[in-house]
This record gives sequence, C-alpha cells and structure tokens, in this order.
Amino acid sequence: MFQEIPISELQFNPFTMIDKEWMLITAGSAEQCNTMTASWGGLGILWNKNVSTIYVRPTRYTLEFLNRESHYSLCVLDESRRAALNYCGSHSGRDGDKIKAAGLTPVFTENAPYFEEAKLVLICRKLYRQELKPDCFIDPAVREKNYKENDFHSVFIGEIEKVLKKA
Repeated sequence: MFQEIPISELQFNPFTMIDKEWMLITAGSAEQCNTMTASWGGLGILWNKNVSTIYVRPTRYTLEFLNRESHYSLCVLDESRRAALNYCGSHSGRDGDKIKAAGLTPVFTENAPYFEEAKLVLICRKLYRQELKPDCFIDPAVREKNYKENDFHSVFIGEIEKVLKKA
C-alpha cells in the first residue's frame, strides 16, 4: 500500500539513489507498458517546477512508450529487488514480458504505471524532450567514452506531479 507524501518530505541522497540503488523508468497503459533500469538521471528545480531528468538510448524499447505517453514513473526498489533491476536492465520487453519475468507487479492507478514492489514512486508529466547532439559536447572525452556507437540519449524532463511512498 502506498501513501502520497508532499515532495518536501523526501529524505534521500539523489546521487546514491540514482547511481547506486538505480530506478525503473516506466511508461505505458494497462494494455501495454514497458520498463527499463536507469542509473543516470537527475532531480531538481527547473522552470519553477520540481522535475526529474531521464536519459534513454534510442535502442531501448521503453523509448517508444515514453514518446507516446504523457507521463512516466520512476520507481525505486529496495536492495532485495536487485535481481529484478538487473533483469530489467539486461532484457528487452520486445522479446517477451520482462515485467512478469522480473517478478514485478504493475499498478495502474495513476497517469503512469508503477510497481507494487517499489519503496518510492515519482509520477512525472513530460515537459520537454530532446536528443543529445554530438556537436554540443564541450568535453570530447565524454562523447568518446559514452557514445562509441553514436547512440545518443533522448533527454526527458518531467514535472514530478506525485510522490508515493510505501506505507
């Protein structure tokens, strides 16, 4: 069971949460949704709004759902769900029902699907999308290290509309 909390009550280190704990980016509907593991992203203030920033490579199946839907969720799971995070980061939803295979239970009570197994859920409404551009990298070493295949991420900025915490 989840309870909605004010965003001002969040108490975590976003660097640890995103980089070490990871999160699931999920978009879609009750008829069809997809999720992916992410360890890159950000939380902050932009345009006088509480926002999340997510990065998705063009090869990811989840990108189709993000492009189509108005909302997405970010789900943080506890360490006991590390195998599910690993599975969702290494398997494509194009090849089967990876959500079921990862042992996750989708919930469709908000504008974006999320998971019963999450300890924290951010429901985000898309505000902005753009592809990273090769000629915009100021430090060429970053581009060389992270984009050997020229598969530049799409960047999404979403307003955090709701925070759900496991009760």
